[in-house]
Amino acid sequence: MKRNPIHIDDLAVKAYEIWSEHWILLTAGDLAAGRFNAMAIGWGALGNMWGKPFVQVVVRPCRHTHGFMERHETFTVSVFPEAYAKAVQLLGSKSGRDGDKIAESGLTPIASSKIEAPGFDEAELILECRQIYRDKFDPRGFLDKTIGKNYPLKDYHSVFYGEVLAISGIGSYRRD
Repeated sequence: MKRNPIHIDDLAVKAYEIWSEHWILLTAGDLAAGRFNAMAIGWGALGNMWGKPFVQVVVRPCRHTHGFMERHETFTVSVFPEAYAKAVQLLGSKSGRDGDKIAESGLTPIASSKIEAPGFDEAELILECRQIYRDKFDPRGFLDKTIGKNYPLKDYHSVFYGEVLAISGIGSYRRD
């Protein structure tokens, strides 16, 4: 897909809709070394933290991608059009521990412009990020008691904040 660089000030997304209504992959690792993994995500945030544009993502410790997030400083968030929903679902339902799920998905990993973690050629938006914070959710901090229902196995997510270093996207993600 043809994407062009987008400056953070020109990025046009609906902060809630991007996570709830799009097909998104989180990818961590090193493309050049051939060691990376991707997983589907639907929870996250975009914003400003410590004077930096950031993306916040969460990953359960049991996910294969979690280890890549811990071992590598960078990650990408790639947003896909509906046409790639099945490929993203496959990457969210299979583990990279069990085989080459990325090849099976038919998606094409591509080099990022500033980081080691790859994006995907089919994505309509790619955010390249460098980790600036990580921690594990502590259930004692859940002020809304309904949140605990998301964790029947007590497998609380780790949260990762990434400074957005580069953005590429199609025209609809650029503010006029």
